[in-house]
Amino acid sequence: MKAVILAGGFGSRLAEETMHKPKPMVEIGGRPILWHIMNIFSVHGVDEFVVALGYKGEVVKQYFLNCYAANSDLTIDLATGRQTVHDGVRPDWRVHLVNTGDGTQTGGRVKRLRKWLADEEMFLLTYGDGVSDVNITNLIEFHKRHGRLATVTTVRPPARFGRIGFDGDQVTTFQEKAEDSEGWINGGFFALDPRVLDYVDGDDTIWEREPIERLARYGELMAFRHLGFWSCMDTLKEKNMLEELWASGDAPWKTWMHEPLAVAR
Repeated sequence: MKAVILAGGFGSRLAEETMHKPKPMVEIGGRPILWHIMNIFSVHGVDEFVVALGYKGEVVKQYFLNCYAANSDLTIDLATGRQTVHDGVRPDWRVHLVNTGDGTQTGGRVKRLRKWLADEEMFLLTYGDGVSDVNITNLIEFHKRHGRLATVTTVRPPARFGRIGFDGDQVTTFQEKAEDSEGWINGGFFALDPRVLDYVDGDDTIWEREPIERLARYGELMAFRHLGFWSCMDTLKEKNMLEELWASGDAPWKTWMHEPLAVAR
């Protein structure tokens, strides 16, 4: 099963960090938040990723190109330039880095990945700026059980986000970032049938608007309610909060046990 990570936005509300790098490469504890997100999936056996690149996608590519060498011992023959990479600590991940356009909207980015997802029974999708202790295994099982096209993980954070209404577990209304909202909101971590790509018109389509609203209207969107930790990283304040949690040694989203990789710069 593949996990799609949207990693192409400009991150304008975190301009202090995103002037020279995309938001998923902003570091928490010395490692890109993208690395944290991939570990959240990997601990549940999801080790193949499709990363939708846009703004400064070359920074993400360089990170993964260097990652193998940065976490292994090297022998370099300076006379010939030949390099030998020895065994080191590295995850068993397969990562597809796909350019989806600098100005493409979230729905358009997913649509551009059709050829990477067409043969999948289902795939997972999340944003490149949010961490959680969500149980991915339970999310997958819930999605397979209800048989609808889409599942969204819903969480309960501050009122500045949008609002989601329910009938049982079925999503009936989906309002993105309503000013007076409270209650359950979109926490990312979707489980999706590839047929949801038919709900996306093109590059200008925002995933959280027409496609999700239509899926909800047609009874094809279900909610996986997560009561545990969730946080996005929209602002410097939120980044600093995540840094403090990581530094405490008790970051709620760190559900993996292996030793962390070195940073590949």
